[in-house]
Amino acid sequence: MLNPLSVCDELINYFEANKYKQKQGETSGGEQLHIKNSIDISILPKDMKLSGNEVFEEYFNNLFSCYEDYTKQWPFLTTFADSLQIGEFNLQRYQSGQHFGALHTERSSLDSLHRIFAWMTYLNDVDIEDGGSTFFSHYDLDIQPKKGLTLIWPAEWTHAHKGNLLHANSKYIITGWMHFPSDLKEI
Repeated sequence: MLNPLSVCDELINYFEANKYKQKQGETSGGEQLHIKNSIDISILPKDMKLSGNEVFEEYFNNLFSCYEDYTKQWPFLTTFADSLQIGEFNLQRYQSGQHFGALHTERSSLDSLHRIFAWMTYLNDVDIEDGGSTFFSHYDLDIQPKKGLTLIWPAEWTHAHKGNLLHANSKYIITGWMHFPSDLKEI
């Protein structure tokens, strides 16, 4: 659980205050609204140091604490994943009628082989009757958005997932990947 929860509010405020940075959600195949229908702000790690972006440093300090807990639960990870990086990440808003409807995995091509983990934090609560849960198909597991709840999972096919349709209100998340260090992409 993300602590303090005020970081969630600050991230939502950042999203809403930066409308000029918002874009229709895109997948690796470009804009495909039948697959991913959201509004996103993509952020490069180097931009976290820019004035007005201080909330991201606070968020990532909290995410690191969640990752430390994850490695305590799965100590084998420390044998090969001791120097991971965060690449480009997204702030996203889904509104009524929107979702990431395609079942997918976070490592599905040569372009995404560097990804080890996916991570996501729900920035607001979504009532169960409003939909918007994240569904992990292989485990028949539905996760209902709860403010501050952070998920970290392997980027592999074993954790295929999708976002269920949001029936009412809005859902905000921050999401991205932890990956092996790479000199291939300048960020």
